[in-house]
Amino acid sequence: MNAIKKYVAEFIGTFVLVLFACGTAAVVKCNGADPNTAYLMTALSFGLVIVAMAYSIGNVSGCHINPAVSIAMLVNGKLSVKDFIGYIVAQFAGAIAGAAVLMAIVGVETGLGTNGLYNGNIGLSFVIEVILTFVFVIAILGVTSKQENSAVAGIVIGLSLVLVHILGIAFTGTSVNPARSFGPALFVGGDALKNVWVFILAPLVGGVLAALTYKFLSKEEKA
Repeated sequence: MNAIKKYVAEFIGTFVLVLFACGTAAVVKCNGADPNTAYLMTALSFGLVIVAMAYSIGNVSGCHINPAVSIAMLVNGKLSVKDFIGYIVAQFAGAIAGAAVLMAIVGVETGLGTNGLYNGNIGLSFVIEVILTFVFVIAILGVTSKQENSAVAGIVIGLSLVLVHILGIAFTGTSVNPARSFGPALFVGGDALKNVWVFILAPLVGGVLAALTYKFLSKEEKA
């Protein structure tokens, strides 16, 4: 039953992330063309959702709501293979449900906050997403590594997500989260769905690299 509660929490968290954060991008017409009010509102929305969910479902599932975070926890031995699979299924299901509700509210023509290639360049977009995800996930690993940080962890993680969005929106719309990208792309179709593999694979690579790097940096040397 505890496992089911974790998966339900991850479903809810990812549902809220897509509905509210991708929804904000859709309704304020954030296109990443220039750093205007819509741009900053979208970045803040993603971060604020993380803060809200961290302090509501964090004690249940850890509030990953992101496969890139879950794979990092798996690599670092903080998540079992069974739970990793359960988390991934729940996260993608939550993202699809969130995108479906968002589409019903604002219509698919808004773009639903989908991601896009930077200047049509797959390689450059992939590298950008790896870097953005690396920074975001290593911040998570660092702040959650010490129990004394628990009171502020949600705020730090939320602000870290705002940070990577402030830079990344102009390039790819900022994914750093395979589930968040897949849900909207599934309904929008076209190039968004055709290129979504970049926004699934690159964040996973970034998450693994962050986990391996943090493991190396935090490893204690034997006397």
